[in-house]
Amino acid sequence: MDEITINEYARQLLEAHGDRAVAEAAQRAIASEQRNDKEEAKTWRHIEAALKGMRGPIAS
Repeated sequence: MDEITINEYARQLLEAHGDRAVAEAAQRAIASEQRNDKEEAKTWRHIEAALKGMRGPIAS
């Protein structure tokens, strides 16, 4: 999946799940890993990373 598509999925997930979007992507990645679907898990981890990038740095 190309970077543009990853970012579009991430944006849609953020709109649908708000603050829980990162957790949702992580849960889907874990579910894919448990099914031994490495390619799908890789995609969800990529989406998770894109969501974290959209969120920006966390202030301390």
